[in-house]
Amino acid sequence: MIKIEKTALYIHIPFCKQKCLYCDFASFAGAEKYMKEYTEALCKEIEAYKDIEIETVFIGGGTPTYLSIEALELLKNTMKKLKYSKTLEFTVEGNPGTFTEEKLKIFKEMGMNRLSIGLQSFDDNLLKSIGRIHSAEDFKESYYMARKMGVENINMDLMFGLPNQSLEKWIETLREAMTLNPDHISCYSLIIEENTAFYNLYEKNLLKLPNEDTERDMYSLTKNILRENGYEQYEISNYCKKGKECRHNLVYWNLENYIGCGVAAHSYYNGERFNNCENIKEYIKMMNEQNSPIITKSKNTLEDDMEEFMFLGLRKIQGISIKEFNQRFNVDIYDVYKEVIEKYKDLNLLQDSEGYVKLTTKGIEVSNVVMADFIIDR
Repeated sequence: MIKIEKTALYIHIPFCKQKCLYCDFASFAGAEKYMKEYTEALCKEIEAYKDIEIETVFIGGGTPTYLSIEALELLKNTMKKLKYSKTLEFTVEGNPGTFTEEKLKIFKEMGMNRLSIGLQSFDDNLLKSIGRIHSAEDFKESYYMARKMGVENINMDLMFGLPNQSLEKWIETLREAMTLNPDHISCYSLIIEENTAFYNLYEKNLLKLPNEDTERDMYSLTKNILRENGYEQYEISNYCKKGKECRHNLVYWNLENYIGCGVAAHSYYNGERFNNCENIKEYIKMMNEQNSPIITKSKNTLEDDMEEFMFLGLRKIQGISIKEFNQRFNVDIYDVYKEVIEKYKDLNLLQDSEGYVKLTTKGIEVSNVVMADFIIDR
């Protein structure tokens, strides 16, 4: 058993009813026969951490709400054995059409106080074209069901830059989202990842994607419309009502301790990274035979930690606290990164104000280029 302090816990449920065409996560359709066996193995891994204090929980996937009732009951019994902080944030991801009042009740008994529902678009034709199994109406039913059952903190996932998506259609989705008044909204730009159905179509020039200017307008309008409706942007893709930031995700962006359980889960604790195997059958076998699914472990160097602190922290709209960097690494940020910070300040892509180094509005548009420059030459 690994002895650790307060931390965040991520739990991966790799099952999906159908794989979305853009998805490159460790998720599998047609693997339902492994649900019970997988959950039994998962519970064994989770129990190894029962003596630590958990600050945040995030059950992601895949589609956690697609798990069978039998598997959910097993998971619930294990989750009840954990030691939680009094201010616990407990998020579960769900997809419309995969959860019922019975399933939501089990998640609530487990400790869930935050739900993240995947919508992507209010346009049914677009939903079908990206491989989603639900309609906009299904989403609304799921959303209202959760509200009726007392879920007071709900995130809605949206995507822009989709094939055949016009600026007007995206604005319609945002306007419709505003009528539901979610507490948190994640707006992701489509990225064509290798080993996805979309990548194959893209390679054959069969995807009609919005051009760069349209995508930039989509992002810009998102910020404006959400701001007008009381949502604060606190990370490149995330917006929330006051005080409703996703604390679990902030753990990643602040390079704090987290443990990942399940297939393909990653952990970072005390400067050490460890990764689990990526195959369901292999995961079950490893847990049954050696009580651990970890396949790689590595200790971060000081340079690794500084790099990750920078390029994860720059995702936050507030940016990186200079004081925190200096205290954490016992070195002045400008002694390490003066050249790169000055370079991007001159290009108006970075700014240094009120004790924070952060991306400018222009810098956010090319954030990946800027972040990549914070990798230290060895």
